[in-house]
Amino acid sequence: MMAIATGWILVLLLAGGFALDRVLTNLVEQNFDDQLEYLLNAMLVTAEIGPDGEVYFNRPIGEPRFLEPNSGLYFQISAPGKEGYPSRSLWDEPLEVQPHIDSEPHFYNSDQFEGEPLRIVERSVILPDSETRWTFAVASAREELDFQLARIRSILLWSFAVLGLGLILMAALQSWYGLRPLRRIREAIQRIRTTGSNRVTDPLPLEVQPLVQELNMLLAHSEKQAEEARTHAGNLAHALKTPLTVLTNAATARDPKLASHVFRETKVMQRHVDHHLARARAVGRRATGLSRAGVWSSAESVLRAVTRIYERTRFDLDGNRDAQVAIERQDLDEILGNLIENAAKYGGGSVFVTVDAQRDDPARCEIWIEDDGMGIPEDKREDIFARGARLDTGKPGTGLGLAIVRDVAEIYGGTVTLDESEDLGGLLVRLKLPRAASSGN
Repeated sequence: MMAIATGWILVLLLAGGFALDRVLTNLVEQNFDDQLEYLLNAMLVTAEIGPDGEVYFNRPIGEPRFLEPNSGLYFQISAPGKEGYPSRSLWDEPLEVQPHIDSEPHFYNSDQFEGEPLRIVERSVILPDSETRWTFAVASAREELDFQLARIRSILLWSFAVLGLGLILMAALQSWYGLRPLRRIREAIQRIRTTGSNRVTDPLPLEVQPLVQELNMLLAHSEKQAEEARTHAGNLAHALKTPLTVLTNAATARDPKLASHVFRETKVMQRHVDHHLARARAVGRRATGLSRAGVWSSAESVLRAVTRIYERTRFDLDGNRDAQVAIERQDLDEILGNLIENAAKYGGGSVFVTVDAQRDDPARCEIWIEDDGMGIPEDKREDIFARGARLDTGKPGTGLGLAIVRDVAEIYGGTVTLDESEDLGGLLVRLKLPRAASSGN
């Protein structure tokens, strides 16, 4: 920021200084030329032709420097074949002029006199009673003009140098002061790391408040994830503790049924591990970024797999083929796989899957899985989501299907509720998942 500010300040000051130098130089030179032209015009209005055909002044020119030798101000009247009429200040050295055919005044510089550069204005005229074209010239030393120009440039140089230094210092102060809130945020983050505080609470300007809010939300999210990780680690440890205790006691007592105990308890431990691993995978995949999965293609692939297991069950799929949800495809397959398999297992032979059943909700896609089984009593519908809960113990299973479904759906911001199917009479599972953002957004 400082390099860019310094660069622009220097560029603008140089451009402005050059432009101002040109303007002031032109004004000073124009004023100098106007004085020379005034003297030239004074000579023209007083010049006449004498009886001998030579030029003379009918009254003296009111400039005493024309009479002082080498005064720095000179004039000369000349014409081809005529005797020149120089000022006394020229003494015995005539001016070398550049006569022009037209009658307009011309200005130019001359180095004729060593050590004394001149500024000359000359004009060619034909005086009354004469056919000769006379050249009137007035010359002045440039010493005073050059001194004024040098003084102007010196003032400009020092003024712009001080102005540039002041602007750079002000830009540095502005940058330092403007970035001060970011340094305060850095200090607040350092305190979070060293003192264990979990939020940025320092009063900060409005411009950085959105950054502070996002930072606090990130800290809250990280804290929530850490707490969830601790909770699930504790749940897994607690869930494995009882089977391990049973196995330890059976082994210590040399129980003759040790093999059956090992088989039964390892199955219990396996389903707990599967549940927590499924949840952990879903959390990890959600954290990788925006997810997207097509519901119709996922449901079709699940139905093809489940049909091979339940060949006598009739499966129907209907709804919106283009529905997209913000969830990883693998997790969507696992959710639909558990729900459709449960519907086939506990149903009476018919399973109906509807994709995007309620299309009027722009934020969520609702998926229905219906069967024609016995259903679940209303007072038992919430209990069935508990880990290991099973209403029909006569059929194989671990009782983790609906628990995994709800956990994974909630990780992605979805919900799972149970109801009664009006068409088939059995259980209706309403799965709501957030819609994926359109590809154009």
